Amino acid sequence: MGRGSGGRRVGQTAPVSALTVIAVVSLLSWVWLLLAQGMFWRTDVRLPPGAVPRQWPSVAVVVPARDEAEVLPVSLPSLLAQEYPGRAEVFLVDDGSSDGTGELARALSAERGGLPLTVTSPGEPPAGWTGKLWAVRHGVAAATAASAPEYLLLTDADIAHEPDSLRELVAAAHGSGMDVVSQMARLRVATAWERLIVPAFVYFFAQLYPFRWIARPRGRTAAAAGGCVLVRRAAAERAGLPDSIRQAVIDDVALARAVKRSGGTVWLGLAERVDSVRPYPRLAQLWRMVSRSAYAQLRHNPALLLGTLLGLALVYVVPPVAAIAGAVAGRWALCAVGAAAWAVMAGTYMPMLRYYRQPLWLAPLLPFTASLYAAMTADSAVQHYRGRGAAWKGRTYAKPEREGQVTAERP
Repeated sequence: MGRGSGGRRVGQTAPVSALTVIAVVSLLSWVWLLLAQGMFWRTDVRLPPGAVPRQWPSVAVVVPARDEAEVLPVSLPSLLAQEYPGRAEVFLVDDGSSDGTGELARALSAERGGLPLTVTSPGEPPAGWTGKLWAVRHGVAAATAASAPEYLLLTDADIAHEPDSLRELVAAAHGSGMDVVSQMARLRVATAWERLIVPAFVYFFAQLYPFRWIARPRGRTAAAAGGCVLVRRAAAERAGLPDSIRQAVIDDVALARAVKRSGGTVWLGLAERVDSVRPYPRLAQLWRMVSRSAYAQLRHNPALLLGTLLGLALVYVVPPVAAIAGAVAGRWALCAVGAAAWAVMAGTYMPMLRYYRQPLWLAPLLPFTASLYAAMTADSAVQHYRGRGAAWKGRTYAKPEREGQVTAERP
């Protein structure tokens, strides 16, 4: 009887001991992330100090737009109203819209005035191009033919800029000497799902691409935020942009990498006066936003997918599971290790919640949000193998069959 009881105790203890080891690994991972991952959790990386040029350089603002009539009345007037001391023009590229985006843009320009606006259309992208980058190429070509600007501001059609945004971006690029100055636009956070998912989206991005590492001239980390990218035209030409990244689904990261590889410098930080006006009120919409490119981020590699899912489980799911399981089983060492990892996790998330003006009690819910992101990533892979990979506004981009090629399909 005694041996049987003892056997049961050993059998019950072994899983808890294994979980304790896993929890310790998770805690050590969080200590490493806290101290050695570029201080990714800090939110004080803002525009570098600016300098007023002797003569303000010319700028072309290129806006690729596909079916953006819903958000254009808010975003486009903010670009036309830019208070820029030099020459600036806006080139909106209507990428095959079916909702009257181009006509609405012309009407807004006629009504509001401001910076000169050119509305153009490139036609359907040829094989080997994503729709957005084909539109960007067309817009850059039109801008170069018109005035050969020194800078290009690439901004999405759902991004609203404060009146001094362009001036501050150019001053920052001039003062820092950076070839690319990009700002992560503040995304809309209004509904319960947006509060739960959107700040975490930026938090995870910064964890993957620490902003301080991006600014290192010789560092390998490179990224930009596609909603607001100011790039020197000479640097873009040196990097062969956008042709050199024509198949990229995650075009902003690809752009930054191309500039760095060609010897350029890149800066990325959080925006204070640049905002996304696109609503994502329901979980399904946020799900599509993440899943459409998650597997592309992993280079369509099943091993990377598996490693990512296991890593998310270890880093984000294990701490609360260990803390709760330890408390229920009376294993206080396990509970303490899990709670410590959970506390470090929540502590690193709080600055991002403050940036988004959200309540700090959302921080302990990050494991649940990370689980949602894991499910979105897995779904991204499933959709890819079903032939519905990076789908966006009627176009689907499959894995390139070879370097430099992308398949574009219509549903």
